[in-house]
Amino acid sequence: MKNQMETTAAEPIRILHVLGGTGPGGAESRIMDLYRQMDRNAIQFDFLVHSSAVKRAGDDASGREPQFYDREIASLGGRIYVLPKFKGYNYLTYRRAVRAFFAAHHEFRVVQGHMTSTAAVYLPIAKRAGVPVTVAHSRSAGTGRGLKALATKVMRRKLYRRADYCFACSEAAGADAFGEARVKAGRVRIIHNAVDVRKFTYNPDVRSALRRELGIEDRFVLGHVGRFYYPKNHPYLIRIFAAVCAAREDAVLVLVGDGEGRAAAQRQCEELGIGDRVLFAGNQQCPEAYYQAFDFFLLPSFYEGLPGVLVEAQAAGLRCLVSDTVTREARATDLVTYMSIDLPPEAWAQAVLAGADYERRDTCGEMCAAGFDVREQAKRYADFYLKGDCSGL
Repeated sequence: MKNQMETTAAEPIRILHVLGGTGPGGAESRIMDLYRQMDRNAIQFDFLVHSSAVKRAGDDASGREPQFYDREIASLGGRIYVLPKFKGYNYLTYRRAVRAFFAAHHEFRVVQGHMTSTAAVYLPIAKRAGVPVTVAHSRSAGTGRGLKALATKVMRRKLYRRADYCFACSEAAGADAFGEARVKAGRVRIIHNAVDVRKFTYNPDVRSALRRELGIEDRFVLGHVGRFYYPKNHPYLIRIFAAVCAAREDAVLVLVGDGEGRAAAQRQCEELGIGDRVLFAGNQQCPEAYYQAFDFFLLPSFYEGLPGVLVEAQAAGLRCLVSDTVTREARATDLVTYMSIDLPPEAWAQAVLAGADYERRDTCGEMCAAGFDVREQAKRYADFYLKGDCSGL
């Protein structure tokens, strides 16, 4: 009888990633980085996402708005499936939809659940349906605020018992989802977020071209990349920039990303009188060019798992000022300085001004040596997907 984890030469094995959506968030971007590096003749990724446009498994998902990575996923050979968005009160409906989905789909070798809020529901169902390997993968070191955060904590209280493997991007993310004791006992596999380091390596020609295009050739450019929502702490970031503006007339802020908090951030900039010095760049298909254009990178987050954007910024040779709530595991170079967000924004502004004079350098070797190169990580993931043994990760 053929072993469950054996593959055939006829077609690639299929790995299902469970996510909230396919937008340009941290988890989604890191999965896409891996996907691009896979030998897709041997391994294919599929995606199970959630949408309010769907009421049950099998619904026509045409009402779901296309998201950032949809087209690229299709071009790489991936499939996108949709479940109803979990809202708490629809627990039974959600559970039935998950059961119906896995009753209809038996092709997945591994189900990797990055949406840990409901992983305790869908991973056991996948396992009972015959999926050989299930993974709960924690990507964040916090759950936010309010009832939704409380519900998430309750839902994943016993999550470590409901998956074959527990992965996390950092020790803090592992402790948040699975408990500190299990991290210390080595029962959570820590796999740092990796990026395509070569794509972000400092390139002065790209820098000059984009700065010229944006009209910021001779400016001191502070940058941030991230979704506009609570954990990223944009209100504090904007106040830091306002303090920098008081000292440097040439300062501009470039914000790459989108989200529900963008309009509020734009209003704040206008109220502080700095609206004409802040560029809201939106989501970008090639964010690596923006890192080249920046002079300084800010990340005053309330919490992070292991921020891929900080890895990208270091890969671009940028000096970075980061909240001390961000894990030290993300620091691969001497370019990163940590500060408390309990300090007044003016203290951060002073640190930015003091560190503004430095020489950009090629950090590719440092980043690869620190284990943040996705090309190498993809080889280890491929071995895991083919064999079902995570000891090499």
